[in-house]
Amino acid sequence: MACTVPKTKLGSQGLEVSKQGLGCMGMSAFYGPPKPEEEMIELIRQVVSYGVTLLDTSDVYGPFTNEILLGKALKGIRHEVQLATKFGAVIQDGKAVGRGDPDYVRACCEASLKRLDIDCIDLYYVHRVDTTVPIEVTIGEMKKLVEEGKIKYIGLSEASASTIRRAHAVHPITAVQIEWSLWSRDVERDIVPTCRELGIGIVAYSPLGRGFFSAGAKLLESLSETDFRKLGQPRYQAENLQKNEKLFIALCQLATRKDCTPGQLALAWLQHQGDDVVPIPGTTKFKNFEENVGSLQVKLTSQEMEEIEEFFHADAAAGGRYHESDSTYQNSETPPLSSWKS
Repeated sequence: MACTVPKTKLGSQGLEVSKQGLGCMGMSAFYGPPKPEEEMIELIRQVVSYGVTLLDTSDVYGPFTNEILLGKALKGIRHEVQLATKFGAVIQDGKAVGRGDPDYVRACCEASLKRLDIDCIDLYYVHRVDTTVPIEVTIGEMKKLVEEGKIKYIGLSEASASTIRRAHAVHPITAVQIEWSLWSRDVERDIVPTCRELGIGIVAYSPLGRGFFSAGAKLLESLSETDFRKLGQPRYQAENLQKNEKLFIALCQLATRKDCTPGQLALAWLQHQGDDVVPIPGTTKFKNFEENVGSLQVKLTSQEMEEIEEFFHADAAAGGRYHESDSTYQNSETPPLSSWKS
């Protein structure tokens, strides 16, 4: 199959990836029961043959099983991809909290390398920031892993602007992974400008609003009872869902005029934010993947971008993207380095 997905530089440290990546979480965790392994291996290999090179996973997906899946799927084609995984999101009482002490950083890296069955991780993220450990300490240990050849590039996920700056001062940060979509635009205030000032690439997760921009409220009809979107995601709850469905209807109307699907329009809007932005929509179906990469062909004028943003302004969505108590960039500040006693 011919390569159809163009490449772009991610950050200023030399990493080059496809302009759209693949989020692999839903194959193994959080979105209902794990999908059949052989089907997912075939899907991953199809995606790579299509020209997508950035594959995203984490040790917490499963936990562990998604990394094992990726390891199996990439046998013989490892050289064709840039593999990103994460550590530091520990599930406690149903919520992800950060952990970033040096021994844990190193142990997680070694374990991920083993599960993925590789010698080096291309892009290694701090999945959630440990608010009890200075970020300089966490990044300092990751710097050692770079020097040892265990990882190539360092990333952060859900980190505040000040945390990003402090981390970048220890070792160049190649990418920051954030939730950015038509209904998650808060990151445009501080996170995105900080990344651009420092030459850090932006990887956008949940660019389709966790599937909402592809199907709207009817998406819930197809979700299993164990899918965490159904179990308490604020934007999917009763009154919020009714308000958000109006946004979806507006998106559908705009997409009809552009002769594309609503999901493609949502992705196209994000891809028009700049060459430093790489969305990683997830899917477990090849037809959905084909639709997603088709968004790269959708061209938007500045007037069309403005029209979309009139509907999807920063406060348009009803409900938060997480519960207030969840760990996100908004509560990712860490103690000063001077407070650390190793």
